[in-house]
Amino acid sequence: MKKGKRYVACAELVDSNKEYPAQEALEIIEKMPKTKFDESVELHVRLGVDSKQADQQVRGTVVLPNGTGKTVKVLVFAKGDKAKEAEAAGADYVGAEELVPKIEKENWFDYDVIVTTPDMMGIIGRLGKVLGPKGLMPNPKSGTVTMDVKKAVEEIKSGKVEYRLDKLNIIHLSFGKVSFGAQKLLENYTTIIEAIIKAKPASAKGQYIKSVSVSTTMGPGIMVLETGN
Repeated sequence: MKKGKRYVACAELVDSNKEYPAQEALEIIEKMPKTKFDESVELHVRLGVDSKQADQQVRGTVVLPNGTGKTVKVLVFAKGDKAKEAEAAGADYVGAEELVPKIEKENWFDYDVIVTTPDMMGIIGRLGKVLGPKGLMPNPKSGTVTMDVKKAVEEIKSGKVEYRLDKLNIIHLSFGKVSFGAQKLLENYTTIIEAIIKAKPASAKGQYIKSVSVSTTMGPGIMVLETGN
């Protein structure tokens, strides 16, 4: 497949046989020719674990010091005082049973994250077949099933991201925008890597972090030298 001129120009800045210190890799991204939109910067971390084993799951959340650069829409399932708390915290949508048919029958997915109070999980469970495949199902491990809806909404709005393994034992996530510049991206990158290292399962043997790369939405991958294990 033929690459465009911009991609080729970006690739010329990268030695595909080299692992770069994180700061240098992000400085290269900063120097790359710009697109017409503010690209996301993505992180890909391959781990030496087996995601099929229950005791080797790596999953968690972390609040990025500089946010993600994205506007995140939050839907909260709650009633009474908790619903009021969610609204005051800046939730985009708040409701209960009345939202079920809208999601099921009208394919309403105008939100990025769902937060729910534990007492609403019976209702949420009925939506598992539609929410699950889209990665929208609330989960206590990601902090989206909680009585503290105020904290949950505020953290998500300020740049909370979830990291989790895929079937190939790789974590993929966006951690900022090209416009952030290398220093702010480095702060976000360091925060995520430290969280992933801290989440190392006790049963994981051998090299934990196998490889790390960063890339922009439309750019080539850059291998990062990451020794934290």
